[in-house]
Amino acid sequence: MSTTTATVPATLKIDFVSDVSCPWCAIGLNGLQQALDELQGSVQAELHFQPFELNPNMGPEGQDIAEHLAEKYGASPEQSAANREAIRQRGESVGFRFDMAARGRIYNTFDAHRLLHWAEGQGPGRQLALKKALFEAYFSQGQNPSDPELLVRLAASVGLDADRARAILASDEFAAEVRAQEQLYQGAGIHSVPAVIVNDRHLIQGGQPPAVFVQALRQIAAGA
Repeated sequence: MSTTTATVPATLKIDFVSDVSCPWCAIGLNGLQQALDELQGSVQAELHFQPFELNPNMGPEGQDIAEHLAEKYGASPEQSAANREAIRQRGESVGFRFDMAARGRIYNTFDAHRLLHWAEGQGPGRQLALKKALFEAYFSQGQNPSDPELLVRLAASVGLDADRARAILASDEFAAEVRAQEQLYQGAGIHSVPAVIVNDRHLIQGGQPPAVFVQALRQIAAGA
């Protein structure tokens, strides 16, 4: 009489280093999630979102996107338009909708990272849900992710305590922790995002297509 042994999924710790205002991070997250869906049964992921600020010195009023890209990257209006269209198409390919007409400004994201840090300890899936809500609010609806009232509403929409979120935003709570994490990853050589770090050892850089994530995670799981 033969018996079959069930395959135990390999557990992978995945640190997703990203910024709320990074379009390739939204693309990368959707690609990673699609890859994990495909690997269900063979890979079990522990997903943690880590802070990175593309524009840590951005003022509270934000800055016009075209002006910002011209200043930071020297991008012409034609180059910016081509980049926006490429991003829109890549987003569409992984099920994320960018509304380029709605999103006209770049904003400071530090407070959003403070709420994400808090959300990680508020139960399974809360941090992921808040991260996705932040991406959608900014990229699909053109809302301001530095606005405390928006942040409180988004927190409440994913089942987090609105009063607690408001209290955090009115204080400096979790500021030191977020800055420490930012310095940790910058010190480890992370200077562009998204950066997907698996089991504290393996780096997958950029907003990769699902197939790239599937191949990389399968290889890592096989050697885990």
